[in-house]
Amino acid sequence: MSARADAATSSGADAAAQAARRRSFAVISHPDAGKSTLTEALALHARVISEAGAVHGKAGRQGVVSDWMEMERARGISITSAALQFSYRDAVVNLLDTPGHADFSEDTYRVLSAVDSAVMLLDAAKGLEPQTLKLFDVCRHRGIPVITFINKWDRPGRDALALCDEVSERIGLTPMPLTWPVGVAGHFQGVVEAGDGSFTRYARTAGGATVAAEDRLPAQRAEAEVGADYTAAVEELELVTASGGEFDADRYLAGSATPVLFGAAVSNFGVRHLLDLLVELAPRPLPRPDVAGAPRPLEAEFSAFVFKVQTGMDPAHRDQVAFARVCSGVFERGMVVTNATTKRPFATKYAHQVFGQERSTVDTAYPGDVVGLVNATALRVGDTLYAGKPAVRFPGLPSFAPAHFAVARPADLSKAKQFRKGVEQLSSEGVVQVLTSDLRGDAAPVFAAVGPMQFEVAAHRMRHEFHSPVKLDRLPYSTVRRLADPAQRALVDAGRSSEVLTRADGTDLALFEDDISMRVLQRRHPELALEPLVAAGD
Repeated sequence: MSARADAATSSGADAAAQAARRRSFAVISHPDAGKSTLTEALALHARVISEAGAVHGKAGRQGVVSDWMEMERARGISITSAALQFSYRDAVVNLLDTPGHADFSEDTYRVLSAVDSAVMLLDAAKGLEPQTLKLFDVCRHRGIPVITFINKWDRPGRDALALCDEVSERIGLTPMPLTWPVGVAGHFQGVVEAGDGSFTRYARTAGGATVAAEDRLPAQRAEAEVGADYTAAVEELELVTASGGEFDADRYLAGSATPVLFGAAVSNFGVRHLLDLLVELAPRPLPRPDVAGAPRPLEAEFSAFVFKVQTGMDPAHRDQVAFARVCSGVFERGMVVTNATTKRPFATKYAHQVFGQERSTVDTAYPGDVVGLVNATALRVGDTLYAGKPAVRFPGLPSFAPAHFAVARPADLSKAKQFRKGVEQLSSEGVVQVLTSDLRGDAAPVFAAVGPMQFEVAAHRMRHEFHSPVKLDRLPYSTVRRLADPAQRALVDAGRSSEVLTRADGTDLALFEDDISMRVLQRRHPELALEPLVAAGD
């Protein structure tokens, strides 16, 4: 065997061994359930930060590490995904926080394409909310196993049994509680461990800024010291377990059941249980299927796919970072790889490990890791990167069906160059979909969005990052279809309440004021070929 072959074999074995240490997961939920707070609490328990902030930070406290955009800090919500990597025990954790608002569900979908499991947060007072249901559906569709963390148990909320029943009845996942709260919501004393009935009692820390102290009591001592609240918790836990909720790791990995934990992220209650569970139970990276459906072995040469592109993370440098999930082989900084979309080489001279907005140079990465590739202006969301031969390409990421449209024009005509650059950048990142047509011209592109808050983000970034304020004039369209035959474009453009615009990927979109307008045109022209687009949550 040649020296090169020996090196390749060694590299492949190293990739498989290192992949077994990786845990890559996303934190998802309805807005304001506490995702960013939980993300930071997990980092705090892993000892990679010394003090936690809060989304609405008190005087002198920093904002959460994963919310780095100015708008996020001001509003107290996540509007872009963030990647954090840290070590815990013998595992390397790649944690992806996701946007909380439903308007950014397309970004959440991209993140879910890059992880192996998910943590779903439920607000103890609100339970399953519309966005929560959509995200569970996406996880089910992608075969992503889900751990449920019922958050905010330190505040008044609903009954624990009722929340578990809701998970079972509304989304069809069997709850398998591994901990159970002692004390009703708002009077949280600690949790009972499902395995041995022991009681973990928590002590509050000032503002939840540090890891909460834990005092673990055996069952007999807990019953004597805590009394009725402990006894009630044990009885409720036994009731759920006897009703089919006994823990079974295979059912979790198969996506038919979900482990359930209770806690309060803002106070760091129950977070250690979650982190331990992720390290012990969450799936390791597996071979990822290519576009032909053939799994790419972990030991194969390096490959990765780009699931997010972001500009503005470092205002001092104004560079562009492409976030790539490593799928196989070993990534080595400086290697030259091929972009499967363009067939062109891409040099990885600047590669970073990302922790919120902070970065450090990464020299090596393995399957399951997320690498930030800097100065990646040639990369787009959905691109596949690979080394060696044969070529490989992973399935691309769908663009969701937009529901809101607005014409964008520069507020200052002297900033036309900055305007064009900013629009191109927002399109490449997927902040909004940018639509154009010969009738409107390049000076008046149409921004298309899943939700209206995307327009706010686009306008904010155009003003503050590209120094080209924009005027956004809303269009009345609410129904969108794909025009299957470009030769029929004139039929739609001739309508009084419809037009055809072209997306950056070349897709022709037929826009109508409403379903009635579309059906009227179809009756006039039965030959008109219109097809549905992917909708958010599908």
